[in-house]
Amino acid sequence: MADVEWVKVAAYVAAGLCMGIGTLGPSLGQGFIGGKACESLGKKPEAYDQIFRMMMMSLAFVESTAIYALLVSILLIFK
Repeated sequence: MADVEWVKVAAYVAAGLCMGIGTLGPSLGQGFIGGKACESLGKKPEAYDQIFRMMMMSLAFVESTAIYALLVSILLIFK
């Protein structure tokens, strides 16, 4: 009975670490993408549509890794 509790504790800790570490990279990447997009808009404001479209696509790709980390955490908790 005590072994089952340790497994649950380990799963919760692993889920927390997975979310913490798994979202660190995407958050830094999103900040970098946003900063470079603002820099590009300052240099060439007439290309707003192209820059905005590319920024949004890039943010969606970067966010997908954070969503994978969330799915792994959910699996650790409920399995």
